[in-house]
Amino acid sequence: MAGAGDIGLWTVPVAVLGGAVRVSTPFIFVSLGECITERSGRINLGLEGTLVMGAMAGYGVSYLTGSPWLGVLAAGVAGAGMGALHAGICGLPRVNDIAVGIALMLFGVGLAFYLGKPLIEPTAPRLPSIDLGWWTDIPQLRAALRINALFLIGVALAPVLVWALRTTRWGLIIRTAGESADAALAMGYSVNFIRLRATMFGGFLAGIGGSFLSLYYPGSWNEGLSSGQGITAVALVIFARWNPLLCLGASVLFGGAAALGPALQSVGYSQGYHLFNAAPYILTLLIMIATCSPKRTLIGAPAELSITR
Repeated sequence: MAGAGDIGLWTVPVAVLGGAVRVSTPFIFVSLGECITERSGRINLGLEGTLVMGAMAGYGVSYLTGSPWLGVLAAGVAGAGMGALHAGICGLPRVNDIAVGIALMLFGVGLAFYLGKPLIEPTAPRLPSIDLGWWTDIPQLRAALRINALFLIGVALAPVLVWALRTTRWGLIIRTAGESADAALAMGYSVNFIRLRATMFGGFLAGIGGSFLSLYYPGSWNEGLSSGQGITAVALVIFARWNPLLCLGASVLFGGAAALGPALQSVGYSQGYHLFNAAPYILTLLIMIATCSPKRTLIGAPAELSITR
């Protein structure tokens, strides 16, 4: 097997690969959850609060029980609770989804910071990783191929959601509510109840995404844990044209761009460090500008979504 020094110029792409897997994981879960929520005709801008609440709940339960997987489940339940609160308020007459989302984002972040103060010092059990690089003794390659199970679950979940939306009764009901509330009512379904379940499911996935932050990478609980990842995931859904598979690809692309700066630093290239750290946001803006046109901007958007009106 090759030695550690033989990797040479491959250090940067290998580091970007490893960073893409780690950084993209919370984005995958949050964007998939928001995709389902928006396909039902509701937008949830409170996902930053849901993400942080999930991170806090997951870390706390992992610390108290000694089981990180129970922490993941608790994070999902906390996220579903935030989703239910959002859906319940938005179901009231003359309530704006976007305003409620912003309010719940601030509420969720503040509540998580308040409840999570006792968790800053303790160390909770972390999620294990799967070593797919057992066949090599190159440290960089082994680190890049050390993958958490949540990433694999997220990758598998994307095509499952595509299939479910296209071929199942559950998917038909969600798409109907997102395209025409009147049609859903004519079929005998409660639009608010459909959107409640979709928003809770989206919150459940966002909470799981938050648990990854506190239980794996970076793997601790503190008030600076998330840096706008929840609200960024909403933009990824729009960029992905409300398609779960494209949400997966956009999340991995964003994660790879975010890993570029640290990868270049690891080989001693520090010029323009802050510019490289902004690479994912610059990339997102460039892609949005390049693909933006009056005819294509909202292709795939559910007709009942507030941004289409």
